[in-house]
Amino acid sequence: MTKAKSAHGPEYDWRDGLPIPGVRSATPGRNALIHGVRIRRLPSFPDERGALTEILRADDAEYQAFGQIYMTTSYPGVVKGWHLHERQNDMICCVSGEVKLVLFDPREGSPTQGVVNEIFLGDCNRLLVKVPVGIFHGWKCIGGQAALVMNIPDRVYDYDAPDERRVDPHDNEIPYEWARRDG
Repeated sequence: MTKAKSAHGPEYDWRDGLPIPGVRSATPGRNALIHGVRIRRLPSFPDERGALTEILRADDAEYQAFGQIYMTTSYPGVVKGWHLHERQNDMICCVSGEVKLVLFDPREGSPTQGVVNEIFLGDCNRLLVKVPVGIFHGWKCIGGQAALVMNIPDRVYDYDAPDERRVDPHDNEIPYEWARRDG
């Protein structure tokens, strides 16, 4: 596992391998984080006034370029996905509520081709997830309230020629079911 150094100490370093709390492979026999995905625990600084959580800095090891920042709301039980980008890297963070972010690697020749990862993030697990080019991704709001997800892509959205390929969240070739796993 490679770690990119954080100014806040090793517990906040970027990680590119398992184990990571709240992250698991959903592909039987392939306990791996998808190649190119990076995950960092977010530093939070609480005091009696509240808390400040740092999400991304320009001097961060995984920061590439600023495209834009946007937020999207997901209602409980709703799935937003699947889509992938051919030129854009995403930096995804759930700033309120709880989501299950799911990634699938369809890339020919990738060492993790066919692997599915589940990443549980939000109020209980403050993470920033770098989703590289070519990875299908989507999320499901798994909490009892709406989730607010922030994305910091490295490219501006092009309304005339969007860099995204979408597939239906339930009827597709991706080996994943969005149902909750009880047990």
